[in-house]
Amino acid sequence: MRVLIFGLPGSGKTTLARELMGTLPCLYLNGDRVREIFADKDFSLAARVKQARRMRAMADMAVNIPVIADFVCPTEETRDIFDPDFSIWMNTIDRGRYEDTNKIFEAPQKVDYTITSKDAKKYAEEIIKMIKNRKLL
Repeated sequence: MRVLIFGLPGSGKTTLARELMGTLPCLYLNGDRVREIFADKDFSLAARVKQARRMRAMADMAVNIPVIADFVCPTEETRDIFDPDFSIWMNTIDRGRYEDTNKIFEAPQKVDYTITSKDAKKYAEEIIKMIKNRKLL
């Protein structure tokens, strides 16, 4: 199972991921950390597609282990590439701190859960219930 937490930089993706990790046994992939490992500081659209593929490939290596991935994933294309079983949009801010990201970020056409305020503990409990109800774990 792949859970994607996406949104603009500063929207609370990592904070929510950490809350979920405290409850769910899983592999955690943080987009910033993965970029550091690969020494990849390119944020062009092509590089974001490459990052989505990289995150997907890493998630696919986790056999029988749920994966929580948090990264910006700014376009429908990048979200489709990652292909989550459950997607969470951190819609908590109107603009991120990077103008290039703001320009290309697309509101999702489909999402399993939208978060509109920064209350990670509250939302984590609701999300875990939804995931369990859908028998994704």
